[in-house]
Amino acid sequence: MDIKRIIRHLSISRREVRRAFPPAALQAIEHAIQTSEQIHSGELRFVIEGALEGAPLYRGQSARERALDVFAQQRVWDTEENSGLLIYLLLADRAVEIIADRGIHARVDPQEWQVICRQIESAFRQSDFTVGALGAIHAVTHHLSKHFPAHTPPQQNELPDQPLIL
Repeated sequence: MDIKRIIRHLSISRREVRRAFPPAALQAIEHAIQTSEQIHSGELRFVIEGALEGAPLYRGQSARERALDVFAQQRVWDTEENSGLLIYLLLADRAVEIIADRGIHARVDPQEWQVICRQIESAFRQSDFTVGALGAIHAVTHHLSKHFPAHTPPQQNELPDQPLIL
């Protein structure tokens, strides 16, 4: 049990999450996802969680483990082409995780996602949340457009484009 981590998580409020991601930032993220999905057939889901609570926090659940839970709960895996991708931010840890569905995982090396996560975490450590989030979407778009070009006519939007705050 990491007491410092527990205190950090318990001290994050909804207000701090809204300060890091005000309405204008959330709109910019939504717009970036909409633009991204026009040039590839992947489906992006952006989820922000301020902090872990209860049992997951006390048992030391990692950001990666939580991202896998969120991936399942949000049904990111449930796209027609298995081309869903989750960008998950755990604000209390300043941690970013990218979870790709099996269709994407088969074509993009997971190390590529780790490189993007570390770059975004660097922006988040400097409190550049909007820049970091948009950078993540841009970097993911680069890979998806290469491996999952857009369909003509455009496919149905299977996942919500607006960021989700848990």
